[in-house]
Amino acid sequence: MSSRPVSGTTRSVDQYRDTIEQTLRPLAARAVASVPVPAALGRQLAEDVSSPVDLPVFRNSAMDGYAVTAESVAVTPVTLPLAGVVAAGEPGRTPLPPGAALKVMTGAPIPPGADCVVPVEHTHSEGDTVTIERGRAAGEFVREAGTDVRTGELLVPAGVALAPRHIAALAAVGLAEVPVFKPIRAAVVTTGDELVPAGTPLRPGQIYNSNGIALAAALAANGVEVVSVTHSTDDPAEFRRLIDAATESADVVFTSGGVSQGDFEVVKEVLRPLGGEFGSVAVQPGGPQGLTVLGGVPVLSFPGNPVSTMVSFEVFARPILRQLSGLPAIEIRDLPLLAAVRSPAGRRQFLRGRITADGVEPVSGQGSHLVAGMAKAEVLIDIPAEVTEVAAGTIVGVRAL
Repeated sequence: MSSRPVSGTTRSVDQYRDTIEQTLRPLAARAVASVPVPAALGRQLAEDVSSPVDLPVFRNSAMDGYAVTAESVAVTPVTLPLAGVVAAGEPGRTPLPPGAALKVMTGAPIPPGADCVVPVEHTHSEGDTVTIERGRAAGEFVREAGTDVRTGELLVPAGVALAPRHIAALAAVGLAEVPVFKPIRAAVVTTGDELVPAGTPLRPGQIYNSNGIALAAALAANGVEVVSVTHSTDDPAEFRRLIDAATESADVVFTSGGVSQGDFEVVKEVLRPLGGEFGSVAVQPGGPQGLTVLGGVPVLSFPGNPVSTMVSFEVFARPILRQLSGLPAIEIRDLPLLAAVRSPAGRRQFLRGRITADGVEPVSGQGSHLVAGMAKAEVLIDIPAEVTEVAAGTIVGVRAL
């Protein structure tokens, strides 16, 4: 890699990300509600949940077969009298007579006196007898009570975003409800006279508004409840009305557009007098950024080019939102770069890339307007701010999108 000294006139990516994380971290202290287990999928558990029962609840058969004693089948083949059948759901209190076999179904209680199960495929029954063709040791195909979890043991720890596997465990121990944090609520406000909704015929100078839909999708995919998506023209009064409504209904607000150096930067015009901080971050794309706190509600303001908006979310907001929502951290890998690239001095660049069997390759162009090109990407390729050239074959950091 070739490098140059980095100018100190703008904030670094790490500095600004730390600022965002500090601003959003208080959202961890959210209200708690008890919800039915089936409705808890994706919700973040607010308290440790311990098992109220042993699991398995009782000693049961792991196979369809015959409950016997290991001693009675030590020498095979052997024919034993059949003393009955125990189905799943029966009490299973009838003891096994000495030297006999009881037919059991998978999940059925193991009868007192039996210590193993011979699978049905290793037997042959005829009338009131069964021939055991292969012996079993004590404990084979027997599920002992509590071998999965004991009463009082931790089942799912606090902070976890409940996945189907957690729901299965909670249901298996008979829990009807669990305490979960209420999700972080977010509002999205896009800006720009040129933006129109999908399905509207375009007039000269107009483009479709993708940022509202994209940000809402990104938030939902990272554990956040989107309470509103609105759009403002470049009229300050309209934007102020929408931002006030957004901060009343949400825990955090995201805006796009209106933060750069143009003549119609409505977000900066309205929020800077209210304490908003606007400036440049040493990143490409997504250099212009803004952060405001209105009535205790953080407002993160991203630039309006679609790729800039999405990369800003990925780099600055997504990591902390996932952490607060109990989701796994974003995967970061080191891979060889398959094509040489150049990068602007003093700006940490996040190139869009695709993973192959040999490494990672840049996709499409890298302009901040190339949203269709970003759809082809799987990762962001992280090029440090001090680096201006990266040769093919260089190991680079990549983060999953």
